[in-house]
Amino acid sequence: MDVESFLASCAASGDAAYGAAEAVLERLQDPASRSAARRLLGAVRRRVASVYGNEECPRAFNFRIRDVVLEPHLKGSQQRNMLTMMEMPSIFIPEDQSFTFYEGLNQHPDPAFKDKIVAELGCGNGWISIALAEKWSPLKVYGLDINPRVIKIAWINLYLNALDDDGLSIYDGEGKTLLDKVEFHESDLLAYCRDNKIELDHIVGCIPQILNPNPEAMSNIIIENSSEEFLYSLRNYYALQDFVEDQFGLGLIARAVEEGIAIINPMGIMIFNMGGRPGQGVCERVLLRRGLRINKLWQTNIMQVSDADISALVEIEKIYPHHFELFMDLHGDQPVSARTALAYMKSGGRVSHAFSVYSCQLRQPNQVKKLFESIKNGLHEVGSSLDLSFDDDSVADEKIPFLVYLAQFLKDDRLNPCEPPAGCLNFWNIVAEFMKSYHHIPLTPEGRADCNRAEDTVTVIEAPCRSDLLIELVRKLKPQVIVTGIAHFEVVTSAAFVNLLSATQDVGSRLLLDISEHLELSNLPNSNGVLKYLAGNTLPSHAAILCGLVKNQVYSDLEVAFAISEDAAVCKALSQTIEILEGHTSVISQHYYGCLLHELLAFQIGDHHAQQERQPAEVTPQKIIGFSNSALTTLEEAEFFVPESKDCSVIHMDLDRSFLSVPSAVSASIFESFVRQNITDSEADVRSSIEKLVGNNYGLPGDDCPDIAESAYRKEIVYGSSCLALFNKLIICCVQEQGTFFFPMGTNGHYVAAAKFMNAKTLTIPTNVESGFKIEPIALDAALEDAIENNNVFRPWVYISGPTINPSGFLYSDNEIKDLVSVCAHRSARVVIDTSFSGLEFQTDGWSRWNLSTLSYDICLCSTLTYFMLGELSLQLTASGLDFGFLICSKPPNVELSFGSLSQPHKTLKYAFRKLLGLKNECDEHFSSPFYSLIMEQQDKGQEWFEQVQKADKGKLSNIIMEQREKLKKRANKLRKTLESCGWDVVGGDGGISMLAKPTAYISRSFKIDGFEGKLDGCNIREAVLRSTGLCISSSKWTGIPDYCRFSFALETSEFERAMDCIIRFRELVLGEEQGSI
Repeated sequence: MDVESFLASCAASGDAAYGAAEAVLERLQDPASRSAARRLLGAVRRRVASVYGNEECPRAFNFRIRDVVLEPHLKGSQQRNMLTMMEMPSIFIPEDQSFTFYEGLNQHPDPAFKDKIVAELGCGNGWISIALAEKWSPLKVYGLDINPRVIKIAWINLYLNALDDDGLSIYDGEGKTLLDKVEFHESDLLAYCRDNKIELDHIVGCIPQILNPNPEAMSNIIIENSSEEFLYSLRNYYALQDFVEDQFGLGLIARAVEEGIAIINPMGIMIFNMGGRPGQGVCERVLLRRGLRINKLWQTNIMQVSDADISALVEIEKIYPHHFELFMDLHGDQPVSARTALAYMKSGGRVSHAFSVYSCQLRQPNQVKKLFESIKNGLHEVGSSLDLSFDDDSVADEKIPFLVYLAQFLKDDRLNPCEPPAGCLNFWNIVAEFMKSYHHIPLTPEGRADCNRAEDTVTVIEAPCRSDLLIELVRKLKPQVIVTGIAHFEVVTSAAFVNLLSATQDVGSRLLLDISEHLELSNLPNSNGVLKYLAGNTLPSHAAILCGLVKNQVYSDLEVAFAISEDAAVCKALSQTIEILEGHTSVISQHYYGCLLHELLAFQIGDHHAQQERQPAEVTPQKIIGFSNSALTTLEEAEFFVPESKDCSVIHMDLDRSFLSVPSAVSASIFESFVRQNITDSEADVRSSIEKLVGNNYGLPGDDCPDIAESAYRKEIVYGSSCLALFNKLIICCVQEQGTFFFPMGTNGHYVAAAKFMNAKTLTIPTNVESGFKIEPIALDAALEDAIENNNVFRPWVYISGPTINPSGFLYSDNEIKDLVSVCAHRSARVVIDTSFSGLEFQTDGWSRWNLSTLSYDICLCSTLTYFMLGELSLQLTASGLDFGFLICSKPPNVELSFGSLSQPHKTLKYAFRKLLGLKNECDEHFSSPFYSLIMEQQDKGQEWFEQVQKADKGKLSNIIMEQREKLKKRANKLRKTLESCGWDVVGGDGGISMLAKPTAYISRSFKIDGFEGKLDGCNIREAVLRSTGLCISSSKWTGIPDYCRFSFALETSEFERAMDCIIRFRELVLGEEQGSI
């Protein structure tokens, strides 16, 4: 091809010119023809320049070759001050913003890019990539662009500058040419580097920041034969990226940053242009909220490109409250909106905007990279809420590692592990290691004292915190229990603590010392006299140290505490008390502080000093007060969590928790709540959502009901970290007004144990297997009448579990609950309706949903009825590892409730559950529709409809709840068949997560195995099954029904199958060949 034929081809059209250039590129890429092809381009340039000039050439031949001048003061010491570049239609032509971007790059010192691997995003015709290689001698520059034609022209420009007009290579001082240092590749942002696993040291990019006014055009697949107009538009516009920053025209930059985080060297630098149209604060936040430290390299005003349509910005302003910032003419200083700017441009005016170049680096790079990897691979829904911008580095150091840990924890579906209620084993180990490493305290219980029994009442008085005044009170009043803190000025040394120990030991007082406000989570903690004492001395058996972890800088209401005692009996009793009164310790709090302690332990290389020998504590001669008679009796009789041992694992069918997999929507909401910063009180207010929940599910009127709005009192909603904790507050209220709690035979054993532990008066309402152990109105009325007349019961409290009864799984219908509530109203009984195990009804043939608003009287205003509705948000949402209980109570003037010291859900969980409740309430309205009821009445059609909905709504919360119900239904059926085939009589199983079964074939059978020997009955069969198979169930002691045991079946799939095998194995061990005759 000669000069004339090349020009003739180019003159035909833009596509023809591109085809001719493409033919020349093929020759340039062939070493044999490279020199000749380069000489041809040189001859073409000289011919065109002599006849047409650079301005006329594009119109005559649809291309031009010209020099791009790099101003002398910007060039490096060895390089040229200009580049030779070919330009074509549909190819980005260097203009103001690209030159300004290059000026920003020049603010970096010369060594910044030397021997580095660099990628340029949106490289256009390649001039910046080539200029970078010319000036700074990087190891490699990858020029990347989504426009396929751009890449081929960029390659031509690389050859134009790597070879001279004679076709000879141009070498630098290291003996390399530009061909050794630069490559160009078609790539959607960093896809090429990601796919080829290239780790980059620097990423630079001058990226479009205006949404295409024609979104459909941007949805086209970009191919080499796309129209010139479309390819040309890529220099100014970008398509929606599904980022929150799209509303500011910064979505493509946001995506580029996140892709860059994944593949950049941890110490690498990213440099991006930011058009200031959205405002500088908005531009900077794109980078800051993704965990980057930023440095503004350069800023100026540039003219808005005349062929860029800013109407998309005008449309954004109509939708969002934010206004863009543009200026009239180049030197305007008063910003105007996009709408005003567009009108001004249409009338012939010129508009400018700020243009900045930012350099940014990751803070805590390895942690932030892990965090974004987790978000990308399972938590992408929370990307818009991510906020890693911090004014205080110490806050960042605390929060970012936890977010990384939490993201991985949620991603691995470990949100709901089976851990001891008194604390996760891993958290305990970390606390012990922290106390050993930082304070030289070995946390190993050594004492073996027995707890004494005590009277059931304790008098409480307030005491001063100053030790000398407190000791004086101790010696004169001789109190049985002292709960106190220690003054700041006294905690520096051990003297005050030693004196307090001595005084309490002398008079036989039990000391509980709270050092929470002095316990610092720091790698350089201040002196603490109490911990110094423990490092060298054994703690006397009459004392315990309370350590609340409350000093975190990120989540002010996220707390957890542990107690230090060297009396094994006290430790065991405290652990069991937590299980009875609280359910279990907050899992998320343990994870948070465990992560903090883990980071602190990373500072410790190891203790090179031998552990000092601790002095033994003096034996306390006086009799120390122990637990009350009611408490100790309850602890002796209750069934507690059975931890796994080193020898065998335990399968738990004895817990009130669901261990089904956590839905992604739940994980995302929880993670979002911790990622967010500055959550407002309104965003964490769950009251209206809970009112809607109980309104949808049970027909309980809300505050917007006219009758309630006009009444003298409103119902109260109280939140607790668990439903059990809230119930215990009701027990206290019952005890304070000398009431009596009535429990039906067949009640959740934890609730009954809690009432007995608190020494509340309790009576049993008789039930029978024929009614499914439901309370019958006649039996309830008779029990209340008999108690009032013969047992001096003046204030009855009635506990009802429903609609789903725990533990039987039977369902109370609408009429049944109304009859029971009416009896309570007639007898002026307080009624506690516990809905915490409801919402997972799966066998609903003939069952009518509750509608308490249609009672013959207003349940909210009935003067003879005080009701309390307990609820739990975790079970239906399969987030049982993160409990959230609520209590709704009507509060007439004569009822005093005390909820002091109640452990409440922290703000982050309130935010998460408020969001989930919004989705849940939509689901409930869907399920309560007449169409849904009609379909479910026809089982065959219902199953077909269910499968269709699964396909249409995959991933939605409504579908997740339906799947959960269906899974529990199948589990219940399989468990029923397995038990019945193994000699158990089964009752229940219409909803919830448990059912009852009587070991009919096993009762009175003799059985012997390691650790167990005797005749089987409904009480000891729990131990027999556990020791022989590793399966743990609830015995009849827990259910309160003679010979009936409870089986919970909401287990992880493999655990459930193992449980079925255990049931069969126990049958074989006890019954052997006789099973065939059952």
